[in-house]
Amino acid sequence: MTPGARLAAAIEIFGTLEAARRPVADVLKDWGRSNRFAGSGDRSAIGSLVYDALRRRASAAWLMGEETPRAILLGMLKLGRGLDAEAIAQLCDGTRHTPVPLGAAERERLEHGSLTDAPAHIAGDYPLWLDAHLEAVFGEERAAEGAALAERAPLDLRVNTLKGTPEDALAALAHLDATAGDWSPLALRIELSPDGKAPPVTAEPAYLKGLVEIQDEGSQLAAILAAPARGSQVLDLCAGGGGKTLELAALMHNSGQIYAHDDDLRRLAPIHERLQRAGVRNVQVRSPRGKADVLEDLEGRMDLVLVDAPCTGTGTWRRNPDAKWRIRPGALAERMREQGAILDNAARFVKPGGRLAYITCSLLEEENAAQVRRFLDAEPDFRIVPPAETVLALGEAGLRLKRAALTLTEGIQLTPRRTGTDGFFVSVMKRG
Repeated sequence: MTPGARLAAAIEIFGTLEAARRPVADVLKDWGRSNRFAGSGDRSAIGSLVYDALRRRASAAWLMGEETPRAILLGMLKLGRGLDAEAIAQLCDGTRHTPVPLGAAERERLEHGSLTDAPAHIAGDYPLWLDAHLEAVFGEERAAEGAALAERAPLDLRVNTLKGTPEDALAALAHLDATAGDWSPLALRIELSPDGKAPPVTAEPAYLKGLVEIQDEGSQLAAILAAPARGSQVLDLCAGGGGKTLELAALMHNSGQIYAHDDDLRRLAPIHERLQRAGVRNVQVRSPRGKADVLEDLEGRMDLVLVDAPCTGTGTWRRNPDAKWRIRPGALAERMREQGAILDNAARFVKPGGRLAYITCSLLEEENAAQVRRFLDAEPDFRIVPPAETVLALGEAGLRLKRAALTLTEGIQLTPRRTGTDGFFVSVMKRG
């Protein structure tokens, strides 16, 4: 397919996406099945165009003066990919399978339009109803924070120190131009190709042998800041697929005992194969069994309880750009109820002197600092470990992180704009 034909296909898919209100991955998959002539390179390039358009949906529509799929794709090419009006016109030449030529108004917008007078939610590319929520956290910087969340995310890997060193991993992935992360001593970063395509890391020997795992550097930092001690007793209460469980095991050098639990058996299912590949030996998986309390024997015994709470995922918009347009106020209220219940339940496992690490991939006050304050009101024997103390788990890098991140009384907020990571909130509390 020609570049123009790929653009036309992306416009068509975006129109289907808007009309059907379905997850973008499903719509792209259906289009690929119905258009077998498109090769893997074509499908990848078209998918990248659609995802980039979702990232810039509000600002692109503002630039072009209308919200049609064509306008959004054209506006994205200028704002997201830096193409000028002439380069975009060459893609829209009206020949076979390409978009119709630019109109005079479209060319005018592409040549002279800007976001100078755009409101914050347009410049930051997020839904209007979230503006007040983001203003409460970032104030006048909310548009800049949103714009950073509209960029593509790099591919981050975590070195599994149970299988080798960061130097080993860098050597094994030198052909992918992997570099060390900015904050986590375990992080490697691989930049994407210009069209947004990531290399097939899961087919690399380093991955297959368990030397590296795919994990955002912000997620890595959250586990490090929880500071699991060697030989300790740890409960990963919302383990999901086991990303942080694997990291905790490596940080603890396979010593002590980690209990991995999630109330959804389907989310927990991948953990078994991942533990084996990573060479982890100190994890006991506690799968849910109906109404039985499979964690009852752990009450009051844990040195550390990690709560990677379900949330709106506002900090992961770089990776899931369609999610920010699908989220509704009701979802925020539901996540807040879930978080409160999980935190209240987590308290029963923390022993005197033990710690509770509360983590979300959200940017919203209601899910982060407000949840911590509510919990402390209900559990007065817990206190916040000051962020200035928490960052010391990273050594010198922690001091740099404290200066870069948004430091709150209740914890630390990482963002793409400030730390180059996904948006994570981390609060560590200690029981008296």
